[in-house]
Amino acid sequence: AEAGTLPDAAIQGGTLSITPVKDETPDAATAMSRLAYGQLPQIKIPDLLTEVNAWTGFAECFTHYRSGKPATDQKALFAAVLADGVNLSVSRMAAATHNLSARQIAWAHDWNLREETYSDALACLIDMQRELPLAKLWGDGVTSSSDGQFFRAGGRGEASADINAKYGRTPGLKFYTHISDQFSPFHSTVITATESEAPFVLDGLLRHQSGVAIEEHHVDTGGATDHVFALCYLLGFRFAPRLRNFKDRKLYLLPGMKPPAIMTPFIGGTIKAGHIVDNWPEILRLATSIKAGTTTASAILKSLSAYPRQNGLAIALRELGRLERTLFSLEWMRSLELRKRTSASLARGEARNALARGVFFNQLGEMRDRSYEHQIHKASGLNFLVAAIILWNTKYLEASITDLRKNGVAIPNEITKHIAPLGWAHVGLTGDYLWNMNPPLSSDRLRPLRKHEIQDAA
Repeated sequence: AEAGTLPDAAIQGGTLSITPVKDETPDAATAMSRLAYGQLPQIKIPDLLTEVNAWTGFAECFTHYRSGKPATDQKALFAAVLADGVNLSVSRMAAATHNLSARQIAWAHDWNLREETYSDALACLIDMQRELPLAKLWGDGVTSSSDGQFFRAGGRGEASADINAKYGRTPGLKFYTHISDQFSPFHSTVITATESEAPFVLDGLLRHQSGVAIEEHHVDTGGATDHVFALCYLLGFRFAPRLRNFKDRKLYLLPGMKPPAIMTPFIGGTIKAGHIVDNWPEILRLATSIKAGTTTASAILKSLSAYPRQNGLAIALRELGRLERTLFSLEWMRSLELRKRTSASLARGEARNALARGVFFNQLGEMRDRSYEHQIHKASGLNFLVAAIILWNTKYLEASITDLRKNGVAIPNEITKHIAPLGWAHVGLTGDYLWNMNPPLSSDRLRPLRKHEIQDAA
């Protein structure tokens, strides 16, 4: 800072200024993305689900609540999953589906769809998608982000929803979703509109069933607290949030440290190292309990914040979090690459939210269920449907790009990595739902591409 060599940042007159990160997507990527998507075959959402099941066998994960056996009526099972994903009631799904009654769909929904079966089925999709060559161009699968998406509440659900001033006067709730740098949405849960997102950051990193192994995680300001900084450090995750009003956030020193004069305006105090030392066994016991699944991070963090006066463990975690946040803040000032990585990761989550909003279109996109069980079914179904579209897009984009290259279109990997699998214009989400349960397709035999688009482009 004294030498004036901080990348796109400077400290002058006791004020820190950081240049916002700009979008570095090449103009050519937009054109190539349009070309690659132009070759993708048009497909109805029932056929997409059936085809993805032929690749992954995810239907085997939706086991019966009592017997533990897979569903015998896959058509009713898929209709129930689709009803959750597009926000349709069982009766309306039956009306839009030929040869299926509301009772058949309701039976599959009640006995086979649970939070844990959704999680297992989602893992099948995530594990296949992250192994595809195209997905490995997008990232190494070790970085992720999480963000909450607000959905309005209506009908019976309005009575149990909360109002958050950020979203206006309409009551609603949030679906909090984790997505990897390979666009894999590997976890989703439901939280109230007024609830802090921070307690749920670690739940998604620890409780998913896929093979994703996250090392670095990004959130916006709403997901960052000193307690989360501390627990992420203890559990082996690098926590890298994008903090609002970063220049106004204070740094903390260890006892006996003296800051350089240029950094003095940013110092907020000294870390109470004694609290950390005195409570270190309890801190380790807490981290071990969370890691082992004895308790969840969200339950612990909400309990610690609920005390009228913070106890010793809460204070020790706060002090440890201040230390970690200070180290992160210094790295944020001096690393332009960290800032770019964080912004890119959060942009993936925002783009995924646009796809989720397009899929969750029925009933005006409102949550009209009052119980948490029904709400988590909707969130899980939506995330599962989004993951299925992302997997299908990844596989067909890979085929489309390969075909374009064979036909003389130059698409270098530097451009390819900017083509995201989040388009849905080619996916038919509306109309009657017709189920063909025996598609003559496998993972190595795909639908024909729309070749005429190549000739038009040429």
